This record gives sequence, C-alpha cells and structure tokens, in this order.
Amino acid sequence: MKNKYYDLIDQTFDFPQDEFRTEDGELYFHDIPLMEVIKQYGTPLKVTYLPKISSQIQRAKRMFNVAIAKTDYRGTYNYCYCTKSSHFAFVLEEALKNDINLETSSAFDINLIQELHAQGLIDKDKVIVCNGFKKEQYIENIVGIFNDGFRNVIPILDNKNEFTVLSEAVQESAEGTGNEPMLLGIRIAAEEEPKFDFYTSRLGIRYHDIVSFYEKEIKQNSRFRFKMLHFFINTGIRDTAYYWNELAKCVNVYCDLKRVCPDLDSLNIGGGFPPKVSLASNYDYEYMAEEILAQIKNICTQRGVEEPNIFTEFGSFTVGESGATLYSILDQKQQNDRELWYMIDSSFITTLPDTWGINQRFIMLPINHWDCEYQRVFLGGLTCDSEDYYNADSHANAIFLPKLQKDEPLYIGFFHTGAYQESIGGYGGIQHCLIPAPKHVIIDKDENGEYTTKLFAKEQSYKSMLKILGY
Repeated sequence: MKNKYYDLIDQTFDFPQDEFRTEDGELYFHDIPLMEVIKQYGTPLKVTYLPKISSQIQRAKRMFNVAIAKTDYRGTYNYCYCTKSSHFAFVLEEALKNDINLETSSAFDINLIQELHAQGLIDKDKVIVCNGFKKEQYIENIVGIFNDGFRNVIPILDNKNEFTVLSEAVQESAEGTGNEPMLLGIRIAAEEEPKFDFYTSRLGIRYHDIVSFYEKEIKQNSRFRFKMLHFFINTGIRDTAYYWNELAKCVNVYCDLKRVCPDLDSLNIGGGFPPKVSLASNYDYEYMAEEILAQIKNICTQRGVEEPNIFTEFGSFTVGESGATLYSILDQKQQNDRELWYMIDSSFITTLPDTWGINQRFIMLPINHWDCEYQRVFLGGLTCDSEDYYNADSHANAIFLPKLQKDEPLYIGFFHTGAYQESIGGYGGIQHCLIPAPKHVIIDKDENGEYTTKLFAKEQSYKSMLKILGY
C-alpha cells in the first residue's frame, strides 16, 4: 500500500527534480544533505546556496541570447540585478561574478554602490540604473557618484519634478566634470490589471505625457542624454493578453520617442521572471524571452525604428531560488475533529513575512520521515498573532506532512525563500513578540564540487533586541 509521504509526492509531481531528491527518507537540496546541516546548526535556520545565484543569471543570459539569435534581433541583452531583492554582501559578491549591471531603489543603495567599488567588486564603468521616487538625498547621491566617475549611472525619472531637482543638482556640481552629459531615463506609468484597487501605477509618468515632456524639458538640456525608457507592471512577465497589450503600448511610446530622440537606444522591461514556487511549476521562460523580443521587433519593424537594447531587472528570479528556511516541529495540537496543528519553532510573520503579508506560497517539504505515513495539517507559528500560520500550498488548498514520530523530531523546509524576506522582516531589528531572527548559514561548493558551510549570523540575542529598545 502506497501511503508514505514519498508516495504522495511521487504520485502528485514529477519527482525527483533538479534541486530536490531523497535518500534514506531524507531530503537533499542541490545534493546537500539537509539533515547534516541541521545536525550542525540546529533550527530555525536560514540557508543561502550561493551557486544557484550564478546559475540563474547565466540561465537568463542564455535564454535571451538564444532568443536574439532565433528572432534575428539587432539589439543587445543586458542583465541588471535589483539590489532590493537581497542586499547581503555575499549575494552581491556572487552575482557580480557574472558580468552584470545593478539597479538601485533608494539613497542608501548608492552608498552600497560606493562600498562595492571601494572593495574592488565593481568598476566605474558599471551601468547603475536608479529607480524609485527620489528624495533630495537620493538625487544628491546619484549626482555624487556621477561626478566621481560613474558615467553609466542612469537615473530613471519617476515624475516630472525629479528632473527639475536633478538638473539643478547637476548644474550646481558641473564644475570639474567636463562636458560629458548624464544619461537619463523615464519610467512609464503602466495601466494596472482590472482587479487592482486603482487603474494606473503610482510609479512613473503617464504614457501621453512622455514625448511632450521630453521635447519641452529634456531635449534642449545639454547636460543630459536621454538613453532609456523603462517599463514594468506589478504582475510580472506573464503570458496574458494584459501583459502583451501593455508591452505593445510601451514599445509604441519608445518608437514615438525614438523619432525625436536619436540618442534613445535602450528599453528596460524591468523584472518579473518568477522564481519556482511549486513542484508543479510549468512557467515557460524560454518561450517568454523569445516572444518578448519577437513582439518588440515586430512593432519596431512596422514603425521603421531600430530595435532597442534590452535591459531586465531580475531580483526574485536571481536570488529567490538560492534560499531556504528550515524549522523543526515542536508539537502537535488537535484543536477540533478536523484541524490538527503542527507548531514550528519560530514565526512565519518574522521569518517569512510574505506568507501572511501577500499570501505568498513557497515550496514546502519535510526534511526527514519521507518513509512515514502522512496526514493533513495546519502549520502554526510561535507568536500570539492569529495570522501566524500557513495552511495551503500553491498547488492545493491544503498541506500534508509526515506523522510525528517518537524517536526523532520532524523537520520541514520552505524553499526558494531567498528574496525580500529579510528586508521586509526587518533583519537585525525588533521582531514581533520578540521572536529572535534565526541563524543564517551560507552554503557553497569548492573546486572539487564538495559543499562547504559558513555561519553568516548567529541567532539574534535578547541583548541586541533590548539595546535597540533602549534598555
């Protein structure tokens, strides 16, 4: 009778998969025996597998370059990593091994860029795309690194007033910078999906205002060279009529601008390639890359405009699949005839805030006891908050886990959690109910293919929290 947890997964999914396999009832993640990691470091535990970051970057480059060849596309492909997905030094160090560009979101991001340069990780030729609504300090920092020799920094205008402040700052600091103009871009305010609470994104400048704004304010200003049009929608890159319609509108604006701005040569389609969040994932990345370039080429050909160079800003795609969060099950609670709770040794609110903030689903699997019988359960966190729970996978409105055994605790893992969770959860700060941030371990592979582990951060101490609180 096939009633073991492995049987459930084997009958439901195509398993094993590239990053997951089992051996003797225990889970391996990228051929790493997670039970060995748990025995060494304990739980709760954050894990980052560095080689996955590089493999994702190379994968995207390969897909777009293949698409360029298939569609006879005449522009180039340029990969940007958006630092907001994960600012950790070990993430940037790994990503920068792959000849990429960077995207920033705030004033402190520019300080991070300066630190990367000071450490010799980037040179001043690196393309730095500066997005976001820009306060004065952000603009000052952008102008500062431009004056310091970062000639490929590209501020993307989020609103018209930004250009006034930016041009004044450039004018005031013009002495000693020579005659080289600053590169410039504009973000389009895309229309949102009908189910949204508003019609048009708060980010960017309206479609119909862009060409006239360029001609009136930017064209005659010799201190700027308009290079990039930026496009992004909140749903990400999806094979839907909505996405293709918004992309077509964007490309047509690009063509309109190109006719009056010969320097314009780049279209930034933002981020949006999703990380894998289910064992049943069937997202066709290769098709989407090829279709995007084909659509852009087709519109440009019809309009008699040369195809633009393509920039992407992949964050979750870059770093998401490198991360895992591991817990142990402390106990079970039968709260009524139908609801059995497994209590984890941490909190979903503090360690995986997207699970309750935006109902994000991740790949959830047990680490051990794959050879045991399973049952439907609810997962509960340690805080007193009623929202601190996890009760459904991305493929089903339920979760199943092995039954608890007396001889060994059950350990579980949430996978592909490497993007945004630490920054949204307030890494290193105050946590809900003073639940400490878990240990964080970095896993890499040496020249012989053997995995290595390194403790990046210990579990947060009560002293550090009390100090922040003023005690």
